[in-house]
Amino acid sequence: MGGLSRPMLVDYLPIVILMLVAGGFAAVSLAATHLFGPRRPNPVKLSPYESGVPPVGDARLRFSVKFYLVAMLFIIFDIEVVFLYPWAVVFKELLAQGTFIFTEMVVFIGVLVMGLLYVWRKGGLDWD
Repeated sequence: MGGLSRPMLVDYLPIVILMLVAGGFAAVSLAATHLFGPRRPNPVKLSPYESGVPPVGDARLRFSVKFYLVAMLFIIFDIEVVFLYPWAVVFKELLAQGTFIFTEMVVFIGVLVMGLLYVWRKGGLDWD
């Protein structure tokens, strides 16, 4: 049993039962849809549809790698900026305790700016 006592394992029984019921429900639903669902394919149903505009060309165009790179960089820097908000809310109280936390945040912002400058110099933000 590896160190877990028997009463502790019993506490997890409802979670295991819930997972089994949820997995069983999903499996039964998918099987029932596959077995009993209507199969009447036609070209109109199988064509891609986007906002009421008929599709022109291939619906599976490849995006440039730059698009994904800019998206990932946005997420990374956006998440980093979220860490600034709680610090800014309690900024005055932190200054009253000393300058250590202020110095730490200046280092954090410095690393963030250096990362942004690195990406900028490498051309990660260029769309050409």
